Amino acid sequence: MAETPAVLLRPRTDDDLDVLFAIAADLDTWEERSPDPPRPLTRDRYDARVARAADDDASTGPVSFVVEVEGAAVGSASLFGFDTFAHHAEAGIALLPEARGRGIGTAAIVRLVEFGFVRRNLRRIHLQAIASNAAAIRAYEKVGFVVEGRLREHAWVRGDYEDIVLMGILRSARPAPASEIGPSS
Repeated sequence: MAETPAVLLRPRTDDDLDVLFAIAADLDTWEERSPDPPRPLTRDRYDARVARAADDDASTGPVSFVVEVEGAAVGSASLFGFDTFAHHAEAGIALLPEARGRGIGTAAIVRLVEFGFVRRNLRRIHLQAIASNAAAIRAYEKVGFVVEGRLREHAWVRGDYEDIVLMGILRSARPAPASEIGPSS
């Protein structure tokens, strides 16, 4: 079994913007990352979105990290939709194509969940996955997420309706350290 590379979550720098723009503008995976209808994303619109996000309220706004492997940015991981009363938030991750299938996403989700439970005092973290994205669902299950429901034919994805799988993890079911989780298949 191949060893998972060391994965770090860190703040975004200006040097990361080209990689993050490439992920955000990828029309092939748009529906897996956004509920908005797909459309070409210009660099100007992306930069404006980054600027708006910098103004978000630190207590309730999204918490976004760059996923780094061997000194290079390969994706992003975020917590968003915070409910400060019930102590829960939604998780999201996006990786460059060459970073997928190597355990990087699984390790990044472990770190993101740990941050949410330990540093943000969340009680629950949930996410949504396109049902056909079996690799992502397996990775989330490795971390400890369980399927909580399914929204049938809820998303229009590349010409067909697909189910959305709703998954969640409770603080009481914290994930194992990343070193104990192998790469996703």
